[in-house]
Amino acid sequence: MIHTMNKVAKRPTGAATESFGESGMVRLLEAARALQERVDEALESVGLSGAKYMALEQLAKAGGAMSLSALADCRKCVRSNITQLIDRLESDGLVERSDDPEDRRGVRAQITKLGSSKFEAGTEAIREVQAEFAAQVPRDEQASFLRALSAFKKL
Repeated sequence: MIHTMNKVAKRPTGAATESFGESGMVRLLEAARALQERVDEALESVGLSGAKYMALEQLAKAGGAMSLSALADCRKCVRSNITQLIDRLESDGLVERSDDPEDRRGVRAQITKLGSSKFEAGTEAIREVQAEFAAQVPRDEQASFLRALSAFKKL
């Protein structure tokens, strides 16, 4: 019984907590939306969308040709979406398609030199946003901020 009471006592309750919960969550969502918009703008400035950047990232990490099925698995989406995305990347000259030597029905994609350059530019644009973001949180509060954000993984 005491153990249960201690657990309850450690849990914040009351109107103040409810108000914090509501306004804290709204502020977090607003901040996440603003940050996502800033990342999208940064990527657009180098001619990429978030989806294109993430596909190029997977292809760059692969270090060679990657099957569209494997790329779809990595991106956690259906193959038809990856096919359309690769169509756009290929028309932009950022990837090349090839037949899969292990599966004659399969298709692989590989990042091109231009694709690697665009990916690097996108990575640099994201790093600038990361620096802007980090500058908004005072250094002595960064550890607490990260701990607070980590608490959401446990919900």
